[in-house]
Amino acid sequence: MAKPKKSLSQNFLIDKNISKKIVDQTMVKGNNVLEIGPGYGFLTDSILEKNPKNVYLVEKDDNLKKILIKKYKNNKKVKIIGNDIFSTSLNEFKNLIIISNLPYNISSKIILYLFIYKKNIHEMIFMIQKEMSLKFDYKLPKMNKYKFLTRVVSSYTRCFDVSSKVFFPKPKVKSTIVKFKFNKRIIDLKKANYFSAKIFKNVRKKIYNNLDTNLDNNLFNKRVSQIDIEELIYIYNLF
Repeated sequence: MAKPKKSLSQNFLIDKNISKKIVDQTMVKGNNVLEIGPGYGFLTDSILEKNPKNVYLVEKDDNLKKILIKKYKNNKKVKIIGNDIFSTSLNEFKNLIIISNLPYNISSKIILYLFIYKKNIHEMIFMIQKEMSLKFDYKLPKMNKYKFLTRVVSSYTRCFDVSSKVFFPKPKVKSTIVKFKFNKRIIDLKKANYFSAKIFKNVRKKIYNNLDTNLDNNLFNKRVSQIDIEELIYIYNLF
């Protein structure tokens, strides 16, 4: 196994039981699955064991990509479609399932980017830093843009925590498996992002100051950190 690249935030999963448990969080059989950063294909192998329709791989490391091409050259289900998720279009897909051990340094950026393809994706199962998993959990107090946008587009679950022992090299942070299940509602994501940018611009200010509104509602006299997700969605629907 080659030395993992710090620049790509590479921590390779090496525990078969954990990889199977990750894949078991969704229905792989007969569906199209996309994996971001498959590395040596350890998690990919567990996905293939569940008999998907196709597995699409997006791998940025050129050396690993060569290894993957060689490893799966006789498997017609495996297709390598790009090297960077940010330049890979998902518009051709429908009901896509995404499973990935995301690079921790850009995990939140990738997740928010994939919200753009809400209509193309059914579910996303990710391994991310535990601290980051809490930032997306809108059931917890102290609202932020991650919780708000997640609640607008999906239902979110923290599935289970993962020990650092199942990686090479061992990360210094704790990890959590999370699931995003996209809803079927038509969402104006530009509006949601605009609202998010305004209301979280200064969390110390009262909401009516951030939104520049004269609406007479007790909620607007609170700070965004003082309200729960349903109150925040209520304000968003008035926006």
